[in-house]
Amino acid sequence: MAERTPWSLSGALRGMFAKKTIDDDTWSDLEDALIKADFGPDVTDALVTELRGKVAKYRTTDPADLQRMLRETIEERLAKLDSTLKLTERPAVVLVVGVNGVGKTTTIGKFAKFLRGYDRTVLVGAADTFRAAAVEQLATWAERAGVGIVRPQMQGQDPAAVAFQTIERAKAEGTEIVIIDTAGRLQTKGGLMDELGKIRRVIEKQAPISEVLLVLDATTGQNGLAQAEAFIEHAGVTGLVLTKLDGSAKGGFVLAVQEKTGIPIKLVGQGEGINDLTGFTPHVFAQKLVG
Repeated sequence: MAERTPWSLSGALRGMFAKKTIDDDTWSDLEDALIKADFGPDVTDALVTELRGKVAKYRTTDPADLQRMLRETIEERLAKLDSTLKLTERPAVVLVVGVNGVGKTTTIGKFAKFLRGYDRTVLVGAADTFRAAAVEQLATWAERAGVGIVRPQMQGQDPAAVAFQTIERAKAEGTEIVIIDTAGRLQTKGGLMDELGKIRRVIEKQAPISEVLLVLDATTGQNGLAQAEAFIEHAGVTGLVLTKLDGSAKGGFVLAVQEKTGIPIKLVGQGEGINDLTGFTPHVFAQKLVG
């Protein structure tokens, strides 16, 4: 039996825009496709309303015009927030937060490799001291990325102490960028946010925090966002990192999450390899999503 090709938004749109004219079915199919691609009902309604207005304004019945308008509209909405990483301080300190299981530790390894590609010196701090496996995993990724790591001196060491030691070493060695891993789960949510607050206060006595990046698993969509809301509320998140953004089946989540949180997407991971994390560019993303 032949394998079914996985559904993708670009594939669905290709069929839709191949028709001779824009009709009622076009709008209905477009709405269904956007919902299926995880744009969410609010963003889908807003997009369709805006596109209907543009189609009426320019009096077009050509699906190719609608395709271009959809691409441009998604790009414009994504570009409203600045996706540039702010890493000018020395050392530039990046705190990475998120629930366990979203790919936080692997993201740090990929991010370190990404920065090494720009000839930046990087040091990572293993401040998720509650999980021995997290420390070992981070050490493996740091080695693969060719960067140094500061580990806890004992299991369960105070995470803020590890963060302190990491900044201290970075300053002593003149390292340009520091990436600090943090716990994704404790016994109580309040405890976790208090812990993050403590890490922040300790770091800020030594150096300003340049970015607080929240890692989200794109395949979990709106559910993953709901799980991460405590971080958005309490951790001072400045940017989002979306992992597992393979194909465009869940591509709509990119716009939905940015509109819902008001926080820009700064990095996207599109595969398992160490080089599969890239900066986020609205133009490139909209082009890939819509075709």
